[in-house]
Amino acid sequence: MNYEILYDGAFAMLKVQLQRGERFKAESGAMVSMTPTVDLKGSAEGGMFGGIGRMLSGEKFFFQELTAAGGSAEILLSPSSMGDVKAVELDGSYSLYVQKDGFLGGTEGIQVNTKMQNLKKGLFSGEGFFIIEISGRGTVFLSSYGAIHSINLAAGEEVIVDNAHLVAWPSYVDYRIEKASQGWLSSVTSGEGLVCRFRGEGTVLIQSRNPHGFGQWVKQFIPSR
Repeated sequence: MNYEILYDGAFAMLKVQLQRGERFKAESGAMVSMTPTVDLKGSAEGGMFGGIGRMLSGEKFFFQELTAAGGSAEILLSPSSMGDVKAVELDGSYSLYVQKDGFLGGTEGIQVNTKMQNLKKGLFSGEGFFIIEISGRGTVFLSSYGAIHSINLAAGEEVIVDNAHLVAWPSYVDYRIEKASQGWLSSVTSGEGLVCRFRGEGTVLIQSRNPHGFGQWVKQFIPSR
């Protein structure tokens, strides 16, 4: 499989080229165009329980399964929101935790599952009790709201991230939820509230825009009765 990320930034699109017999799975509704050699079908990977788990983590019940059945093929895919697309290579030794709606597509060796967080992280992380867990060996493509920025942490190095700006982080990177400031009043009045503190070694992916913040900005222009 060959791929190219087109129009990096706010309106990114993914071009995937498959050889005959190769398969690619993508988020439901992600296909923009495809050559006639592609066989497209819906797939509930993991059965009913797998689909329900994905829904609880913010993903859709079904995937798109695209197979180059009639020869070499080209597929164009795009995420539902305005934002970036990034490829991450997984070697099978760890999982990748991903925000809601963060999965765009992946090669055959990629599995998309659901992980349940503990009570504190589920209540306060902003991601809910269920998050997307991507594992296996291959290439996974992530989407974001805004541009994707990588924070590379050395061993023992820490970074604090607003939870609304999280895209993905590897399972071996430790993180905890805490107040943005020392006191609750300062945390709330600063507009941040609770944040995630990550401790390396590892790479944390963040997005340059906050979807909730954008929604609040748009809301002020909507006439109310």
